[in-house]
Parts: sequence; C-alpha cells; structure tokens
Amino acid sequence: MSGDVVVQIGQQALMVVLLVAAPMLGLGLMVGLAVSIFQTTTSIQEQTQAFIPKIIAVFVAILVFGPWMLRIMVEYVSSMFINLPMYIG
Repeated sequence: MSGDVVVQIGQQALMVVLLVAAPMLGLGLMVGLAVSIFQTTTSIQEQTQAFIPKIIAVFVAILVFGPWMLRIMVEYVSSMFINLPMYIG
C-alpha cells in the first residue's frame, strides 16, 4: 500500500467524521447561541442553564439525522471492505 492510498483513506475518514458530526454540532451551537442571547437579555447568569437545551437539541438531531448519518457510515465502511483486497495487495 502506497502513501497516497493511506492519505486518501485518511481524508475519506475525516470527511465522514465531519459529515456525521456536523448536524449535531451545528444544532448544539445554534441552541447554545440562542440560550446565551436569552441569558444576556434577561441578565440571568446561571451557567448550567445552557446544558439541558443543548442535550435535548443533540438528541433531536440524532433522531432526525440518524438514518442519514447511519447511511453515510455504512457506505464508507462497505467501500472500505469492498476495496480491502486492493489495500492489502
């Protein structure tokens, strides 16, 4: 296996990780920003208030985007197994 193939596998793996994590991270970021704006406008300085909405948002993102994320991961793993003889030889 050449160095180019290893770099390509690494790039594909990082792209899959970014694609799968993006919906959860994006939704958590938006909810965190909304809670921060709410805390600023109401002068509530409770640090633990942002955790519950973020956790709920991430769970909702997993429920909504779960089938899509699973499909992306299954496609990547199946392509790795299909191309395994090429990587070994």
